[in-house]
Amino acid sequence: MNFVLLAVEPGRVEFQCSPSEAHYNPLGMVHGGLACTLLDTVVGCAAHSTLAVGYGYTSIDLSVNYLRPITLRHGVLRAEGSVVKSGSRVVFAEGRILGPAGELLATATSSLLVFTAPAPSGQGTTGDGGQP
Repeated sequence: MNFVLLAVEPGRVEFQCSPSEAHYNPLGMVHGGLACTLLDTVVGCAAHSTLAVGYGYTSIDLSVNYLRPITLRHGVLRAEGSVVKSGSRVVFAEGRILGPAGELLATATSSLLVFTAPAPSGQGTTGDGGQP
């Protein structure tokens, strides 16, 4: 999808994306699925950046607003994700896609469920592939 991580700090991430004609829909613009996936990535990574080791997350919901058509004339896109409220069970985050001149192209809000992550394979205590 041509996503590149640019910055990360607790509760905030920034990615860039370089769409190509391969991302176009039949109407001649970047498919909304690319924008949605980019927004899902930044809100998820922002949430992940606030979690302690041993915890994971999964999306409960993702609401996307497409504000302007995205075309190749926009060039490289920048996407920002930030945590609005972090909790022990649910993290609330928001994301934005910006064009090179700073124009707002799409936004998203998301709720993410926090859970205890399973041990990686081979890290368990019983020698059976990580299952305790």
